[in-house]
Amino acid sequence: MARALSVKELDAKKLPALRLSEEWHNMVGEVAPTGVWFVWGKSGSGKSSFVMQLCKELCRHYKGIYNSLEEGISLTLQNSIRVNHMYEVNSRLAFVEESIEELGARMDRRMSPHFYVIDSFQCTGLTYKQYEEFTKAHKNKLIIFVSQADGFKAKGRTADAALYFATEKIWVEGFRAQTYGRFFGPTETYTIWPERAQAYWGAQEKANLIIK
Repeated sequence: MARALSVKELDAKKLPALRLSEEWHNMVGEVAPTGVWFVWGKSGSGKSSFVMQLCKELCRHYKGIYNSLEEGISLTLQNSIRVNHMYEVNSRLAFVEESIEELGARMDRRMSPHFYVIDSFQCTGLTYKQYEEFTKAHKNKLIIFVSQADGFKAKGRTADAALYFATEKIWVEGFRAQTYGRFFGPTETYTIWPERAQAYWGAQEKANLIIK
């Protein structure tokens, strides 16, 4: 049995932490460098651009892999890397289209990259038990699942259960990301595209005023 820690001992314990740049810190604060993040939102919400921008930020610290299961190595993916200027991180981020089993084998390699984006959860075919086994087997990595949405929920029972237990939960709507996870910063939000976010949320405010 492990020794119990007092409040003072726990507070003094040096735990691994990742300090992101200001605009990201404003949303999630100081975060653990490992664990499971879950990003979900409806089509056209800015979710893909958010994930690309998150990858660019993480590439300041680590190398990563983007597993494009939903779109594949496609023209839409190519357009996304161009729009988000991903050439700025070039060799620090690689793109693949492979099964969870293949990705797991890649993650097990010596000196493998630290973070992994899996887009989308629905395309993995994982059961909840398989999801648990996969994330536990790679608990020394940062795994980011991207998910389709059904209303405010992740689409599908397995995805919604995975969302519930994720370390960090990020909802994307109207080109703005909002954290609902275990880490949060001063604003708890991140703006993906200012002009589009302003247009979307401005229209929402007008609609609410009309309803009132």
